[in-house]
Amino acid sequence: MPTAIGPSRPPRSAVVIGAGMVGLATAWSLRNHGVEVTVVERRHPAAGASWGNAGWLSPALTLPLPEPAALRYGLRGLVSPESPVYIPPRPDPRLARFLLTFARNCTPRRWRVLAATFATLSRHALDAYDALAADGVAEPTRPAEPCLIAFRTAAERAAMVEELEHARAAGFRTAYERIDGERARALEPALGEGIGAAVELHGQRYLNPGNFVRSLADAVRKRGGEILERTEVSGIRDLGRAGVAVTTPGGQLRADVAVVATGAWLDPLVRPFGVRVPVQAGRGYSFSVPAEGAPTRPTYLAAQKVVCTPLGEGRVRVAGMMELAPADRPVDPRRIQAIIAAARPLLRGVDWEARTDAWVGARPCTPDGLPLIGPTGSPRVYVNGGHGMWGVALGPLSGRLLADAIATGASPAELAPLHPLR
Repeated sequence: MPTAIGPSRPPRSAVVIGAGMVGLATAWSLRNHGVEVTVVERRHPAAGASWGNAGWLSPALTLPLPEPAALRYGLRGLVSPESPVYIPPRPDPRLARFLLTFARNCTPRRWRVLAATFATLSRHALDAYDALAADGVAEPTRPAEPCLIAFRTAAERAAMVEELEHARAAGFRTAYERIDGERARALEPALGEGIGAAVELHGQRYLNPGNFVRSLADAVRKRGGEILERTEVSGIRDLGRAGVAVTTPGGQLRADVAVVATGAWLDPLVRPFGVRVPVQAGRGYSFSVPAEGAPTRPTYLAAQKVVCTPLGEGRVRVAGMMELAPADRPVDPRRIQAIIAAARPLLRGVDWEARTDAWVGARPCTPDGLPLIGPTGSPRVYVNGGHGMWGVALGPLSGRLLADAIATGASPAELAPLHPLR
């Protein structure tokens, strides 16, 4: 049953901090409730992790990041920057505490609990995108029928099949079939002879994330929302019944409530309001290559942690890797080369030297893998963040759920395990 939340009267105004997918989806949904909305963004819409990610809307793969296998990847990543998961060695007590708590969640029992929460969310994730399309967001999502998950051998594929079966047991709606390498190459000619087995994954979608988030920003503006670009927020004050004051270089913005949706930069703004779950930057890399010779459908080289997504406009995005490092650190060229080295033997015809748009984005990861969605210690300050790799997949849904809670005062049951003060 829904539980009480928020101030005693419905808010008339809100400041949303962050103009990525999550923040803009929250702003959109608040406008649907008639709330006056100002979005504040330190750069511009889609400037952060919402821009360069793989763009997969894959409920079947929206799984907890803490998993037993993550410990194996992490230990290997401590050694080599060429590993799919890399933790650059540095003296950082905060990172050490994060990793210790993360490791405690990497058990089969804990994974089942976390997966059940994600299963509940994933069942409604695509519906939330359909609602945006029906309500005026112009950029489309595209069916991926099927997504291909490719492997060198059937033995290598076995771990993915086991994970998909565990996901089914946790409540995920997962439709897939195992195929051989010949069938995989017939579906996707860009796959090389090194691919000996694959999984066809059905019922998923994909999008051009940068274009979609910009389209969502346009829709928010058309609905009467204001977006302040290149505006840094340095703090939030709870003014009691007078609402909140959000501090920017241009002065204070006043509203009834504030929503913090700043991704990997959540901690400084929400810690004063009792949020103690740390958010660590899990940096992902991407670049684009010419479409000719590259995969024509969403394709995942699972063992190599490399994803290929056709974005249109003659380009295919190649994305992958996980790097636990400071959010603002520049692109590490070794990580781009590691993606190429991992994918080159398995893809034929890709012009790797014609790559452009080398990018790194800070995905906001929590030690238990669950987002932070809901109120803080102040009934006027809310959080929507910590989605890890799933900010694009779950952003519209989490924006709708939080906006419903703020506007009505009753928190949907789906938000209970995601409470920021857990």
